[in-house]
Amino acid sequence: MLKSANPVKTSETHAGEALRIMLEKIPILQVVSIESETIHADWAPDFCVRLLVHGRPHNLICEYKSNGQPRYARSAVLELKNYVTHQAPQATPIFMAPYLSPAVRQMCKENGVGYLDLEGNASIAFDSVFIEREVADKPSAVQRELKSLFSPKSAQVLRAMLREPGKAWRVTELSEISRVSLGHVSNVRSGLIDREWARTTDDGLLLSEPDALLDAWRDCYSAPPGERLRFYTPMHGSAFEDAARRACSTEKSPGHAAFASFSAAHWLAPYGRTGTHYFFADEDALSKLQKALKLAPIAKGENVVVTVPKDLELLADTVEPAPGAVCTSPIQTYLDLSIAGERGAEAAEHLRRERLSWPK
Repeated sequence: MLKSANPVKTSETHAGEALRIMLEKIPILQVVSIESETIHADWAPDFCVRLLVHGRPHNLICEYKSNGQPRYARSAVLELKNYVTHQAPQATPIFMAPYLSPAVRQMCKENGVGYLDLEGNASIAFDSVFIEREVADKPSAVQRELKSLFSPKSAQVLRAMLREPGKAWRVTELSEISRVSLGHVSNVRSGLIDREWARTTDDGLLLSEPDALLDAWRDCYSAPPGERLRFYTPMHGSAFEDAARRACSTEKSPGHAAFASFSAAHWLAPYGRTGTHYFFADEDALSKLQKALKLAPIAKGENVVVTVPKDLELLADTVEPAPGAVCTSPIQTYLDLSIAGERGAEAAEHLRRERLSWPK
């Protein structure tokens, strides 16, 4: 029967109960008690699980955090290691939280600390006991947090930082260059720091893990909202390319258009041609493209796809690797390729190797 020498707080009680339920499924284990720690020290774990393993006593020293982000997990893991080393060398340290990302789970393993989250992910090993469980889906709250971090406004901040990943940024400077409010930049800053994708320095906010940031962005990326239009053009070869470059040119005429997806990759990091050309354009530039490329709307068999995005900031974040060859930025091109099927994923990784590699 579950006993508690000292009542633990509600969230910790819930965590302790989840751990007890999992442990009691193992025939060789008997849960004797779950007790909150009363040791007076600078730091003490939240509770101790006292077990019998084949009749032999063993203790699990447990720490629960309501936020399992790397920033908070790292300090808890180090405290657990230190406590077990000096106070309970025969015990097994366990870190717990509502949800632990794959990165945090790996951190625990590298530090010799077991873990359990309330979604069911677990890795606990001691004596002759070995528990390993992985849940495929992220909880909805975590998915919402990531979607918020990569929302259009937040993405403006992230694109600015990834353009200069070695630069330390003040919040006011990021706000100005990304055209996003100070409050929103502060929220992005907190999200990056909590996940240890950025750190604070004397000079400002600095990306510490741009690759991890880009991986997470890619994994939850979806095509930007907007109107996707399909056309057929009789033009091809250099005639098409020259006309497209003139239509995308930012000189004189209004509107903004850019090569996108595979077509942008052709200029940024050539990998392989496709039979379809891709563009992002606003309404003014769409008219220019239609006229310059002799585009005719078509229901199927298209060889030109133009997206008119709701987020026109995508057209402000462009590069021009050759005169008139205005392309979506390497970051945006990479993201769009990553959701364009197997061939797109291959082109995306080629682009990343060529244009998006950063010093470790």
